[in-house]
Amino acid sequence: MADLTSDETDDLTLDEVVAFTSDLIRIDTTNRGAGDCRERPAAEYVAERLADAGIEPQLLERTPGRTNVVARIEGTDPSADALLVHGHLDVVPADPADWAVHPFSGEVRDGMVWGRGAIDMKNMDAMVLSVVREWARKGIRPRRDIVLAYTADEEDSAVDGAGYLAKHHADLFEGCTEGISESGAYSFHAGPDLVLYPVGAGERGTAWLKLTADGRAGHGSKVNRENAVSRLAAAVSRIGEYEWPVRLTPTVRAALMELSALHGIEPDLDAEDFDADVLLAKLGRAASLVEPVIRNSANPTILQAGYKVNVIPGTATAHIDGRMVPGGEEEFIRTIDQLTGPDVDWEFQHREIPLEAPVDSPTFAKLREALTHFDPDAHVVPFCMSGGTDAKQFARLGIVGYGFSPLRLPIGFDYQALFHGVDERVPVQALHFGVRVLDRYMRSA
Repeated sequence: MADLTSDETDDLTLDEVVAFTSDLIRIDTTNRGAGDCRERPAAEYVAERLADAGIEPQLLERTPGRTNVVARIEGTDPSADALLVHGHLDVVPADPADWAVHPFSGEVRDGMVWGRGAIDMKNMDAMVLSVVREWARKGIRPRRDIVLAYTADEEDSAVDGAGYLAKHHADLFEGCTEGISESGAYSFHAGPDLVLYPVGAGERGTAWLKLTADGRAGHGSKVNRENAVSRLAAAVSRIGEYEWPVRLTPTVRAALMELSALHGIEPDLDAEDFDADVLLAKLGRAASLVEPVIRNSANPTILQAGYKVNVIPGTATAHIDGRMVPGGEEEFIRTIDQLTGPDVDWEFQHREIPLEAPVDSPTFAKLREALTHFDPDAHVVPFCMSGGTDAKQFARLGIVGYGFSPLRLPIGFDYQALFHGVDERVPVQALHFGVRVLDRYMRSA
């Protein structure tokens, strides 16, 4: 049996991860919402390469064309719990007119792979695929079973993707207790000599809301004290201006303590006069890892009312992107009730649970070790994601999720801005680093 501690990743694997990232980007899997997406060509691409390595994939669909791929690699220890490694195949829209390189070209230029999905998250899909193919070539087996899931529909509701798999194919994830996926383990340059790797150990819950104000329709020239637009505008303004109170979850507390120690600060997070915003101001660039997740939030995003300037409509609607910290759901609902007031109704258009994963677990320690093994000067810190991932769906199966998609990035590379941004790209060397880290962690996890 091959040596599980070897750091030797062969040249073919390093070539394949770049080629796979590029090829997957060229397969346009734009998810425009409301079912407007077709992931099947990308799913078939992945399945063919798994099958070529002797790994038996299953292609699963709730809706024709919205394809998921699931496969299991048997480990050497039948008594060990299984590990889920998952990534989504769909991407958000991209307008070629805004890009320096066509977003679906997959072009390799200036040491980067360019295109939509290079960061979110066809890079991770490709890294995992290249790792398990190397295992097959070398006869390597991990300690525990590894379940691979390449999902559809993560960029919308997940009903055709991880939600469908968790609800209708739970048996494929039997034994899985933990999972890794996107949005963590990338290098974050917090200062000239301070490199952080934030590993996801929590997610805020999703609360997409629809607000509806009813009123009395009428002529625009008449006084109208029951104007639906005015009622809605007042509620939206109250929501947009509201200052949510600080709520520190265990993951965020751990992040603040570790980041503070790295900056020579010893905060008392339980002091009566503790001011989270004052502490964040002392953390410099590192504050951006924590600032979005110390509170619930609710941002107005869409307003819809009327059809003619001289007609007062009888109904007006708005949409709000709300996010709830773990443990903050009741406060969120209560506050939205108060802010909307008696003249505006609201409902969840889409709701997903917040997540919390332990940061003092053996799993987190192994994730930390895999990163620092290849970047000894780095500091691995836990963080809570401001948005959400498919980990929410798999949590319904009792699977604890961590954000772990390792990349070592150069100074000045704004990883966070490239999520859903223009000119999305990933350095080739970052992919090579990610392959090595994933290989080390997944073999011995």
